[in-house]
Amino acid sequence: MKPRESPAGDFDYEALGSSYASVRRSDARLESLVRDALGECRTVLNVGAGAGSYEPVDRYVVAVEPSRSMRAQRPQGAAPAVDATAERLPFDEESFDAAMAVMTVHQWQDVTQGLKELQRVARDAVVVMTLDAPALRDFWLTDYIPEVVDVEVTRFPPIELIARVLGGKGWAVDVAPVPVPRDCTDGFGEAFYARPEAFLDPTIRRATSGLVLSPPAAVERGIERLREDLASGVWDKEYGLLRALPQRRGAIRLITATRIQR
Repeated sequence: MKPRESPAGDFDYEALGSSYASVRRSDARLESLVRDALGECRTVLNVGAGAGSYEPVDRYVVAVEPSRSMRAQRPQGAAPAVDATAERLPFDEESFDAAMAVMTVHQWQDVTQGLKELQRVARDAVVVMTLDAPALRDFWLTDYIPEVVDVEVTRFPPIELIARVLGGKGWAVDVAPVPVPRDCTDGFGEAFYARPEAFLDPTIRRATSGLVLSPPAAVERGIERLREDLASGVWDKEYGLLRALPQRRGAIRLITATRIQR
């Protein structure tokens, strides 16, 4: 399937996002990567902030989040959250040192416009964490539910598109794979590369939008096969070495755009 440049916000966070705060918790090691990418920036706009994962606590942060359900899950003391969208940020040019967007660009109506808005309001840096969807084909779960890759490829904008938009005149762009630790506390799909039993939990599956949006019959069929393979030892025979792998570089990418001239 051909990726769309402007994927729609196709996951209903109002109806399906109630478990995000409990399942999609910041992992300290990934959080450190985001913090390092922000560098010396002291004021940060977090766009598509959700329940507040990966917001730096040592800086002044303003959040933008259009979902009422996700705003309601933000913890007490979290940064103030503004009801707005990436494509129309209600801030003046260069209002913040940096703008960040973690696992959200695939929900924007117009990715290009949203990225340009991030650069408009940021003086020095833009940090985006997202998924290189085609790389999911290397994840064992797609052997059980191959349909999830087809879904994600149409939802996530290509890494090349993001890098091209952010790499305009006066900006330098770096794209880096994100190593996912074996005991990652953020419950996105690849976080369970060494803990396959997690996918038997419907709460975990509901917090993975790619699985929610895949054909239910395909997911049910794949999960049942996974359950059988775990019980019989087939999964461990095929993939058991992953249980001892301390970290894995999969599909997650960290894209950092730094202003080099005005």
